[in-house]
Amino acid sequence: MILNDTYGLSISGKLKAYFELVKFRLSFLVAFSCGFGYVLGFNGTIDWLHFGMLSLGGFLVSGASITINQIIEKELDKLMTRTMNRPLPTGRVSVGEAAVFAFACAAIGLTILMVHTNMLTTLLSLLSMILYSFVYTPLKRVGPIAVFVGAIPGALPPLLGWTAATGVITYEALIIFGIQFIWQFPHFWAIAWVADEDYKKAGFKLLPSGGAKDLNTAIQIMIYTLFLLPLGLLPAKFGITGIDSAIVVTICGVLFLSQTFTLMKNGNRKSAMRIMFGSFLYLPIVQIAFLLDKV
Repeated sequence: MILNDTYGLSISGKLKAYFELVKFRLSFLVAFSCGFGYVLGFNGTIDWLHFGMLSLGGFLVSGASITINQIIEKELDKLMTRTMNRPLPTGRVSVGEAAVFAFACAAIGLTILMVHTNMLTTLLSLLSMILYSFVYTPLKRVGPIAVFVGAIPGALPPLLGWTAATGVITYEALIIFGIQFIWQFPHFWAIAWVADEDYKKAGFKLLPSGGAKDLNTAIQIMIYTLFLLPLGLLPAKFGITGIDSAIVVTICGVLFLSQTFTLMKNGNRKSAMRIMFGSFLYLPIVQIAFLLDKV
């Protein structure tokens, strides 16, 4: 069966395009981080409906943010090998369709959060979407300040979970926000190092040290990764979790840090790619360790 749209996609093809548009894995990680913060902040028996609505709302707002990002960068995505096959550059979804889809996801997601959580969580979610879509996205062509700005919405999901559970921002909430905030820097910069040639085609300037893949950039990646070691111990120090997760987090932090020394020594793409994959593993392992220790 063929849809009566401009591009003649089948229903399954159109649904697949929308599925790609929200970047399911990334939006799922956002939802997971929201749930992570909720469980850490909640005392007593967890309200699973509350938990589920928070995660769904976070997923939808994330999907809206990512879709807006792709609308803004449609022409730039055509220039890069890693993005040229996305739904918008290939014409599988029009800009108008994507805009309606983003608006619907944002409206439904924010409504769910407003009804099932609280105003603070809803407003922080809206702030996250605005920062990611309308501040971070255009700044990517300005300079590495974009990484700092992008790290804020990137670190907000666990804070949103905490505020959904407690209704307030506490020092504990800022600790779990801080861990994910600092993690963004080696994560972003490793990706920018690996994708440097592609990024240059679109004019993206995300690497520090004047955009160079050099020792100075590698040192900055190392320094931010080093900060994760003491930060990872703060949840145990302040009684959010316990000693078991502190041990796991320390081991993960040391292993993650060791990868940065290889980059400082070799300065090659392979070493940067290891840091990139290491960052993908670090955060979920650490969050799961915190959750198991809390439970």
